[in-house]
Amino acid sequence: MELWLSSENRVEQHPANAIVSSDEEPFPEWASDDNEIRRYRVDNGAVTDDAGKTIGAFIQIEDDEGQAAALEFIGLAEWLLIDCPDWKMIPLENLVAAADQTSTKIAAKISNSDQLQGATFALQKGVDALILPNDVAIWAVAQELAAQRLSDIGDVTESSSIVVEESPELVQLQVTKIETGGVGDRVCVDLVQMLEIGEGVLVGSSAASLVLVHGETLSSQFVPPRPFRINAGPVHSYILMANGSTKYLSELLAGDEVLVVSPSSSRAVAVGRLKIEPRPLLLVRFECTSQIGGQIFLQQAETVRLVLNLEKTVSVTHLEAGMNILGVCAIAGRHIGQAISGDVEEK
Repeated sequence: MELWLSSENRVEQHPANAIVSSDEEPFPEWASDDNEIRRYRVDNGAVTDDAGKTIGAFIQIEDDEGQAAALEFIGLAEWLLIDCPDWKMIPLENLVAAADQTSTKIAAKISNSDQLQGATFALQKGVDALILPNDVAIWAVAQELAAQRLSDIGDVTESSSIVVEESPELVQLQVTKIETGGVGDRVCVDLVQMLEIGEGVLVGSSAASLVLVHGETLSSQFVPPRPFRINAGPVHSYILMANGSTKYLSELLAGDEVLVVSPSSSRAVAVGRLKIEPRPLLLVRFECTSQIGGQIFLQQAETVRLVLNLEKTVSVTHLEAGMNILGVCAIAGRHIGQAISGDVEEK
């Protein structure tokens, strides 16, 4: 994590990686061309270097519109400099989550020492730079936190995060137990396209372990098929979206694109409608690996099916311990649906 200095009148020298100044404010004499410190200017929201090249944007976040404006630069700008005058952690965490796994780096403007720890360790990842005022006490704390984070990063291995890709690889999940799950608000997801036999959506109680829930494309003795519908489970469950993020079933809206998956392919399909009703549930527990388990709640109904393999499905009411069902298994934390590399545990 870098430490940047916010340039003001008679600013003192600090061990900064960069110095940031407004267009009207001159850089101090000690921050000359001979000094290794990088120099950035902010003018009308654009951040430029000494060569006049735009390297990012400066956004002041006072409300959700400011956050939305900042999010537009994620993946486009090299640096995103943000200032929350009424300091709040949630916008900062949202931006850190969005920038994770992208080329955009976040620099947060700090006005007092109380803000340092939150910015340094937001979602365990933290920002890429702190923009600090000319305050010796704040600099002392910031240097200690920067050293601490460097030490923490040294203990992280590359295998600590596996992010679910847009076309996930299905694996076998072994069912360990089926229990009654009480009564819950079940969500049927009705799509704007017809589903093929073998297709469904990935749903689960944990973002790290999702089950392929089959569409209602098969005939039943008592109910006609609904080949546009997936009886996906109760409102708390995650569903994998077409862009690789997750949403709670309760958050889905008409027009949202979910990822429709089969053992051989995947595609994006828009939601046309949701049908939410109280229904009796079953709780299916399963194992991804010997270290990772998961569970899914589903309506106790013969028409709710899981996928056993490329050619065979099974009704949840006929599911037995020891069976292998298809799904995805990943070690991926999520923040508002976005995969992050911080430690997140769900049980």
